[in-house]
Amino acid sequence: MLTTLRIRDLVLIENLDVALSPGFNVLTGETGAGKSLIATAIDLLLGQRASGELVRLGQKEAEVEGLFDVSDEPGIRERLDQAGLPVDDELLVRRVITAGGRHRCYVNGRLASLGVLSGLTEGLANVMSQHEHHALLDPGRQLKLLDGFGALGDKVEKMAVAHAAWRERVDRLEGLKEQERDRVQRLDYLQFQLGEIEKIAPQPDELDRAERDIERMRHARTLIEASTRGAEILYDAQGSVFEKLGLVERELSQAARVDPALDESVRQVTEAAAIVEDTARFLSGYGPQIEADPDQLAQLEERRDDLKRLMRKHDTDLDGVLEVQQSLQAEVETLSQYEQAVDDLEAAVVEQRELAERCAATLTKGRRKAARSLAKLVSAELSDLEFGRAEFSVDLNTDPASLGPQGADRAAFVIALNPGEGAHQLRKVASGGELSRLMLAIKRALAGVGPHSTYVFDEVDAGISGPVAASVGRKLKEVAAHHQVICITHLPQISGMADAHFYVSKKARKGRTSTVVQRLEDQERIREVARMLGGEKVTKRTLDAAKELIASPAARR
Repeated sequence: MLTTLRIRDLVLIENLDVALSPGFNVLTGETGAGKSLIATAIDLLLGQRASGELVRLGQKEAEVEGLFDVSDEPGIRERLDQAGLPVDDELLVRRVITAGGRHRCYVNGRLASLGVLSGLTEGLANVMSQHEHHALLDPGRQLKLLDGFGALGDKVEKMAVAHAAWRERVDRLEGLKEQERDRVQRLDYLQFQLGEIEKIAPQPDELDRAERDIERMRHARTLIEASTRGAEILYDAQGSVFEKLGLVERELSQAARVDPALDESVRQVTEAAAIVEDTARFLSGYGPQIEADPDQLAQLEERRDDLKRLMRKHDTDLDGVLEVQQSLQAEVETLSQYEQAVDDLEAAVVEQRELAERCAATLTKGRRKAARSLAKLVSAELSDLEFGRAEFSVDLNTDPASLGPQGADRAAFVIALNPGEGAHQLRKVASGGELSRLMLAIKRALAGVGPHSTYVFDEVDAGISGPVAASVGRKLKEVAAHHQVICITHLPQISGMADAHFYVSKKARKGRTSTVVQRLEDQERIREVARMLGGEKVTKRTLDAAKELIASPAARR
């Protein structure tokens, strides 16, 4: 609900502050005073694009500011939070338009883009005039109105969730299939790389062992001669070290009987002899183990070179090559499972599509039921609004092939204005005034449905008078019981129904003309309605008629 409207330097308006009522507000006044600028200003607050032509002559910029009560608008507060903007029960919107055509938007004191503003205020207010784009003509908006009327919000949400899940799987499947060519090339490359490693089949620490074996085989003769000669000197030859140590041991043992201080020396010599004997035994067995086969040496050197080539190719040590092998094996396994992954995903796509189609079918059933009820209610309302025998209906076209987040339906509000002439979409047959009254009829049928938005009617009374005007006034009053209504009118039958009456006039000061808006109270309001009834000359008769109109039960409802 719009509680306060502030306008500066917008065309004829120099400085204007208006406090609006929550119910039925009317604006009346002389022709050309600038009443429709109020609707223009509200449009700007909702994100309508603007040009520098709106700036008052001689001024650098125009400014429009509106304060909305959004305590009953959880959706808007949620959008504010998602946009990272301050959240409160009030929404303050400010538009600044420069004479050069540039603009700035502020939401709750924060700078915002025009797109963000439009998204935040969606559904907050509807401005209906002959020269504005009507939400009533938008097929998407018509479908939302139908869903709101049929209380189909839960079904719409389930449809959106099911469609999003289906599309997510479709996108994943398409992405997987697009990767097929790259996958084959990648798999060939990986298998080639892996084949090279697996052909050599390196083992942990194998290179170190190979290097040692190569060195032993290259120096086999030296190792055999050294070990054989060592065994002879230590043990096998006449006068060996072992033999001499035995002689020393015997002599020291005898001496130790005389002096026990030699016992430790005897023990050490005994240990030395044992060590010499073990060493000689090892050396005797070492030589025969040394292989000097040139063919085997060549095989070892080739194996070492293969290992080093792998290390150079992958720029790592042997442990790193083994890690590369494990990584290649894992990726090959993943890519080799592609066909199974595609099969699984295709099955998931079919399953999710069937779920989305069931949700769409349920939604279609609810919409068809709602369409029949809405058509009946709106047609009944139209009979009171000078539409003769006009019949309103909702053309619901269902195309499963065009399944979307909102289901498979396309809604079009159609009307048959004249019997026998067929039904046509509203945008093709309705004039500005007719559209406003059509919207009034629809809003009357939708009274109480959806958020407590603001409806601005400009030219709703175009081409009507008398009893029809009174009927329009009553219906606006009924809509205002559930939504804030702001109506620009020239009819006393409508003005008399208002909860708040504002008079718009032009005043000249210092050679400049400015629009002024004044809230009328009691006698002022009676006098304005009397003027609308009888012209500029107000008489006792018109005053009495105005009092009667304002005091009527319909106006006080």
